[in-house]
Amino acid sequence: MSLHHSLCVLLLLSLCHGYHSVQPRRTPHLDGLLSNGNFEHTPLKSNMKGRTIIGKNSLPHWQISGHVELVSGGPQPGGFYFPVPRGVHAVRLGSLASISQDVRVKRGLVYSLTFGATRSCAQDENIKVSVPGQANELPLQTVFSSDGGDTYAWAFKAMSDVVKVTFHNPGVQEDRTCGPLVDVVAIKEILPLRYNRGNLVKNGGFEIGPHVFANYSTGILIPARIQDIISPLPGWIIESLKPVKYIDRRHFKVPFGLAAVELVAGRESAIAQIIRTVARKEYMLSFTVGDAQNGCHGSMMVEAFAGKQPFKLPLVSEGKGAYKTGHFRFVADSNRTRLTFYSAFYHTKLHDFGHLCGPVLDSVIVLPAH
Repeated sequence: MSLHHSLCVLLLLSLCHGYHSVQPRRTPHLDGLLSNGNFEHTPLKSNMKGRTIIGKNSLPHWQISGHVELVSGGPQPGGFYFPVPRGVHAVRLGSLASISQDVRVKRGLVYSLTFGATRSCAQDENIKVSVPGQANELPLQTVFSSDGGDTYAWAFKAMSDVVKVTFHNPGVQEDRTCGPLVDVVAIKEILPLRYNRGNLVKNGGFEIGPHVFANYSTGILIPARIQDIISPLPGWIIESLKPVKYIDRRHFKVPFGLAAVELVAGRESAIAQIIRTVARKEYMLSFTVGDAQNGCHGSMMVEAFAGKQPFKLPLVSEGKGAYKTGHFRFVADSNRTRLTFYSAFYHTKLHDFGHLCGPVLDSVIVLPAH
């Protein structure tokens, strides 16, 4: 009888556990480089004139239009330096030039492109990334990383099973060879978001985001909402003039989990999410602030708003990976509450004043207050 009773208890516990457990999240069917996404499969010598590529289909797996160059990283004539940190080669898009590739996807799903892009001349340069019906033009005037070029992410919704991904230089310069460098291109399916049990914030730990390069990363810049209708950081709105930086545990100090965001442009770098609440009900907001152990130092204060109610979480950092968690009560004034976070100050690295940085934000949680 005792054995029978024990078996019943174990069965009941297993059923309860199964009821509350979260089903495992499936693996994205795409998460890696595009075909020849690092441009290391080079054209035949007969299809090159100096470093200019001759012929629409001469760059393997890509179609080119206009003046496109295959360049190597390092010092260049004229005193320029081309950062190509993940390999040897990159492409440079001259005036009105473009490269494109047909990519097989699944209709209706959301994908994020991760790509290295930086200006190659002193002039203002932009890069336009697009798929049919969706496009974004990114300014490259501000350089956020002085040690390897900047990396961006851009998201789109697939409207067919094959999409043409295009990178285009929309500018016309006096020197027609001037234009943005494209270093490497990857794609990742962005999985649908679900609420985690015990948190009203979706993707509050920033675990779901764009593809991160394994061999080298200076972080991934997520463009502002005015430039990016579909966010590569699902659940979140970049509602500022400047981007925020998505960082991962392999290359930075992250307080919890695998990823976080770095607010790299002071008050010009803000991130927000609108959550469901009940008007006049009290809630508890908690979030963690730290530094990425990347030499960013000083006051890492993050200012937050829950609706109209302001909060401040101060942290004085020496750039060694410290972090701190704050807890704040607020009363919802409607059935939707906007959470907003931004850095109170501007920062650069301790030994590299050309490298913008800022406080790390992680583990954003909202629960009903008891």
